[in-house]
Amino acid sequence: MTDLKEWLEWRAEEDRRLYERYGKPLEEAHKGEYLAIGPEGQIILGKSTTEVLKKAVQTFGSGNFGIFRVGYRALEKWLSLAR
Repeated sequence: MTDLKEWLEWRAEEDRRLYERYGKPLEEAHKGEYLAIGPEGQIILGKSTTEVLKKAVQTFGSGNFGIFRVGYRALEKWLSLAR
């Protein structure tokens, strides 16, 4: 990937793929919670974005995870508007 726009597009697609595979099955039991998904499908669930972000950065490293609100697409769409 040669530029920021290309990387952001790749990241957004990767995040969608991770959510479909690992986040979607959590929707019934964890709707409204925040979720970070690591590159190998590892998950961190929590009640606040701050809690989940801190744990995700410590666990996966900055920029190495997708973050979502379970059952909602708004957070994902908002983050992808940065393209």
